[in-house]
Amino acid sequence: MKPTLSILLIIILSFLSCLYFPWWSIAVVAFVISILIQQSHFVSFICGFISLLLLWGLLSLWISVSNGHILAHRVSLLIFKTDSPYLLIVITALIGALVAGFAALTGSFIRVNKTVKR
Repeated sequence: MKPTLSILLIIILSFLSCLYFPWWSIAVVAFVISILIQQSHFVSFICGFISLLLLWGLLSLWISVSNGHILAHRVSLLIFKTDSPYLLIVITALIGALVAGFAALTGSFIRVNKTVKR
C-alpha cells in the first residue's frame, strides 16, 4: 500500500509543481514524499523512478502525438542524428526517472539518519 500511495503522490504533486516551478521541482517532491512515507531505500528509489518514468513518458508522448511529432522529429535529428521521436521520448522519461529516483533515495537516507540520531 505504501509504494502505491508514494507513486501516486509523487506523480500528482510533480505534475502540479511543474506547472508553477522549474522542471527540477520533481526532485523536491520525490525527496519530501520519501521522507514522509517510510520505506526501504530500494523501494524509495523504485517509487521515485517509476513515478517520473510514467509521468514524463506519458506526458511527452501525449504532447508529441498531439502535434504530429513535428518538434520531436527535429530535436531527435539535432541530438541523436537520427529521426527517432520515440527514442527522444524514452530518453526524456529516463532523465526524469533518474532525477526523481535519486532524490527519493536521498530522502530515505536522510530519514534514516534523522531517526538514528534521536
